[in-house]
Amino acid sequence: MNSSEKLTKLIKDKAKNFGFQSCGISKSEFLEEEAPKLEAWLKNNFHGEMKYMENYFDKRLDPRLLVEGSRSVISLSYNYFPKQDLFKDKLQKISKYAYGEDYHEVIKEILREMISELQDEIGEFGFRVFVDSAPVLERAWAKKSGIGWVGKNANIITKQSGSFFFLAEIICDLDLEYDHATTDHCGTCRKCIDACPTDAIVSDKLIDGSKCISYATIELKEEIPDSFKNKMENWMFGCDICQDVCPWNRFSAPTLEEKFHPNEALQNFTKTEWKEMTQEIFSSVFRKSPVKRTKFAGLKRNLDFLSD
Repeated sequence: MNSSEKLTKLIKDKAKNFGFQSCGISKSEFLEEEAPKLEAWLKNNFHGEMKYMENYFDKRLDPRLLVEGSRSVISLSYNYFPKQDLFKDKLQKISKYAYGEDYHEVIKEILREMISELQDEIGEFGFRVFVDSAPVLERAWAKKSGIGWVGKNANIITKQSGSFFFLAEIICDLDLEYDHATTDHCGTCRKCIDACPTDAIVSDKLIDGSKCISYATIELKEEIPDSFKNKMENWMFGCDICQDVCPWNRFSAPTLEEKFHPNEALQNFTKTEWKEMTQEIFSSVFRKSPVKRTKFAGLKRNLDFLSD
């Protein structure tokens, strides 16, 4: 085993010890295959009001522009699947990824500890960590590194554990052994496409973000368009429909990370309490939650839209 093989094995073993579900590695290079796809997606205005997606086009496609001298992109996945569906058959629903604490902070902290331990063992190296932040095409790198394939709902899916996991990256200057993309196992299934109430899945692996319920309840800062009326299926923050119907998610197992376990206050909220929520209650309940991204006014707008 040569030095790059040893180092690669060390990193993958370390990732497993720190609770990551999968770890795959790709060469840090220009994503040639993704360039025309991203350009066409933006040209079709599938990003809606997410104007930030138009920024840093080159950096989104080339990690060497984000981390000078980078040689490897380490892609990682972290399970967040809950023990129970808190909002099944409820009149207000929150996406499963938001049951617990904000994944940006939780996973970044885990990565910092993991890298600190790595550097104690192998010495200093140049790196940056990313958790759904900065212009990084996470799913493209996860696919390239063999973590999973891109499903028809554009999520990364694995045969072993479905798709309820977060993605993260370490872009670094280490010379490592590179993995290869896995095969696609969606076959002729179109459950996600047929289940989407707003027809946001335009075609296989192509999403019109401006039609997505997650976009409407989180990213959109203006009033929710009338085109979403009677199609929200009670989602007030995010949406799990295309994942809930995916056959591969029958293999999802509950997360072991306590910080992703459901916020206790969420489990007991009644319809009336949601309706009568105040800024003070919102700040208290969602202080560490991804839901705080909508701010109180945004969540109130979503709730009002559902009840109209």
